[in-house]
Amino acid sequence: MIGTLPRRRFRIEPYVEFAKRAIMREATYRFDVFTSIASFAIRLYLLKTVWTALYAHNPAPQELSLPAILTYSTVALLMGLVMDIDQTRALHERLREGSIATDFMKPISVPLYFFAEGTGEVLFHAVLMLPSLVIALFLVHVDVPGPAALAAFALSFLIGYLVGFCINFILNCTAFWTLEISAGQMIVTWVSDLLGGELIPLVLFPPALQAVVETLPFAAMFSTPLLIYVGTIGPDEYLRAFASQVFWFVLLAGISTLMWRAGAKRVVVQGG
Repeated sequence: MIGTLPRRRFRIEPYVEFAKRAIMREATYRFDVFTSIASFAIRLYLLKTVWTALYAHNPAPQELSLPAILTYSTVALLMGLVMDIDQTRALHERLREGSIATDFMKPISVPLYFFAEGTGEVLFHAVLMLPSLVIALFLVHVDVPGPAALAAFALSFLIGYLVGFCINFILNCTAFWTLEISAGQMIVTWVSDLLGGELIPLVLFPPALQAVVETLPFAAMFSTPLLIYVGTIGPDEYLRAFASQVFWFVLLAGISTLMWRAGAKRVVVQGG
């Protein structure tokens, strides 16, 4: 009887170590930590000044009062400490250097390796939310919703993070074919900032434009969790909001898988 090779058992320990290594690597750049917090404080102060001036000279929108939009902007900036990180940029760097071929030789799942590394970076920057929040409380009043809304916000934030990861992964996967993706990254970052609700709440857009941008995946990253936090999306709309986010995550995860498999074949064929 001819035996078969045993299937390699999945072990999570290596990926935990990859995440720990990324956290320690990020912790070595202490100057970047201070600049991130300082940048947060400056941007929050500027947004507070702009929104206060706009609301002083214009009728307050029905959707968001001044305290609500200041809370919205503060939470958006806190989310940005995590969401604005390109968790899979190492993929682009390894493709450009040619070292990606050695990753395929390791007994690991390469996409999970990048996910673990990116998650380590995100966890480190998530810690920066605490001192940033303390600074924010000296600049603005931040409203805190009830437990149900906070739980819904946390879940929506998590799904939005996964959507953002897939978008970054797809963008970095294009380096299998183009090697250089800087222009594409700039365009995606600009579009995400403008149409994702990070800078300007989508509910303040003209109705026709709002109807369009709310259907884009960028809204699932920022706008949905933020509108849940400030109460614009109420409990009766949670399921619809979650469904939209999950739809984009599943779709983008499928595209990510297809692009990864196609790109990996190019490495195997060209690299021998």
